[in-house]
Amino acid sequence: MTVGQPPLTWVVGSGGLLGQHVVAALRGRAPVLDAPRVPWDDPEQAARVLADTARQLLAAAGEGPWQVIWCAGAGVTGSSVASFETEHRFLVTALEGLRGTAEQASRGVFFLASSAGGIYAGAGASPYDEFSPVRPLAPYGWAKLRAEQTVTDWAAGGASVVIGRIANLYGPGQNLDKPQGLVSQLCAAHLERRPSSIWVSLDTLRDYLYAPDCAQMVLDCLDRARSERAAPGVLGAAADEAPHVVTKILATQRAITIGAVIAELRRIFRRRPSIILGASPVSAMQSRDLSLRSRVWPELDRRTLTTFPAGVSATLQDLQVHLQQRGG
Repeated sequence: MTVGQPPLTWVVGSGGLLGQHVVAALRGRAPVLDAPRVPWDDPEQAARVLADTARQLLAAAGEGPWQVIWCAGAGVTGSSVASFETEHRFLVTALEGLRGTAEQASRGVFFLASSAGGIYAGAGASPYDEFSPVRPLAPYGWAKLRAEQTVTDWAAGGASVVIGRIANLYGPGQNLDKPQGLVSQLCAAHLERRPSSIWVSLDTLRDYLYAPDCAQMVLDCLDRARSERAAPGVLGAAADEAPHVVTKILATQRAITIGAVIAELRRIFRRRPSIILGASPVSAMQSRDLSLRSRVWPELDRRTLTTFPAGVSATLQDLQVHLQQRGG
């Protein structure tokens, strides 16, 4: 393996909010595997494609470095347990396909996109960091915790693993068909001149991370994991050492209330968003305060992030184009 050689990268879930921005961030930074589209609606075929592509990645990487960035998953807080079971089978299938030789494993890094909100929903006093107790309140959070354990166990094969517990993502490219993404949903409602429903208290605190910023953080985490792995004496630097697994929170580390979000949108829209406050069983699965702090690799957080107003404006502009195309 050539020192400093960029890793061949497979982005799983490249069509999603985070995945598409990861692919964009990789341009000029690392080669991306020309992977076939995964037919997620056909579980049996999807599993075959994932297994085949995993083996293709190892073969194409040869003696060079490789990395997998797992951004897949359509489940949300209110999704069924069965849907999460299917998603977990996809993850297990891909990981099994990535089981190569010890030498191949030592050249690989796997990133799992997890959910800080799902993991810490019932954990108690905030702010939460990587060492806070975890306590999901919904199947969504338990599914994320299970996935974290699965990739941790898999790392015993020799590859490095980074688990990213990600804050509330927003930005261009949000799937409006999924019942999530407060910023995008409010922007879409504004453009369509319709009210938007909010099912939690306006003093609910969330950390809103702009998806392109998160994508850059993901790639920096992978670079850091590889540099640690290559350093002499670092945990996980040899096949007979303990697995090299790092969990890091990816967030702005500045939570704001939903009321503050609405106030900012009012300034950008130049009119008050039409809001309907309601109640939902899903509300019981939501924490009032999900303030986040990161104590792991803090130097990676020393960066200039996109301001919330700038991120909202970019999201609004993207949605306007998307809705116009849909209408056409």
